[in-house]
Amino acid sequence: MDFKFKDLPYASDSLEPFIDKTTMETHHGKHHRTYYDNFIKAIKDTPQASWSLPEIFSKISTLPAVIRNNGGGHYNHGFFWDCMGANGLRHPTGQISQHIDKTFGSYEALIKSMTTAGLSRFGSGFVWLIMQKNGTLSVISTPNQNNPLMGDEPVQGTPLMAIDVWEHAYYLRYQNSRIRYLDAFWNVVDWKKASALYDAL
Repeated sequence: MDFKFKDLPYASDSLEPFIDKTTMETHHGKHHRTYYDNFIKAIKDTPQASWSLPEIFSKISTLPAVIRNNGGGHYNHGFFWDCMGANGLRHPTGQISQHIDKTFGSYEALIKSMTTAGLSRFGSGFVWLIMQKNGTLSVISTPNQNNPLMGDEPVQGTPLMAIDVWEHAYYLRYQNSRIRYLDAFWNVVDWKKASALYDAL
């Protein structure tokens, strides 16, 4: 499998003032890059080098922790970048919007649910909107670099939206105020990827 470290899909300063350039450059170029480099090193000359990321995640409980932590870190960050954009779709539309309204009551209620999950995550992790195999939309949070594709996660499903709640995602601008960062996220959210993923299910 030819894993790639991709550039940000937008300029590093394009999410300002909500997420600053220095944070984006450090988060992508330092943190994400380190996860990627360590992941590639961990799978080199192993059978996992020819597996896809979903295959790796489905068998994650049988693999070394270094693959979980760094493979998860690489995937989660790559997914997260695509959930934001300078000129993004700020509100879900179409089928995913209807499903959100049916499940949560409104888009505002979904925002509240994801924000609450982000504030409730002790320590570091991610918040996800996922589609479970039974067709249920759910908001979950995962610790560290876990994600809902991992075979040992209590609730699994297809990721549609993600928010990184590690301190390195917000500390330079918001210090210890995770709530201010979570509030800011909705000003740069981009629902295009989530809508495309939903429509493909």
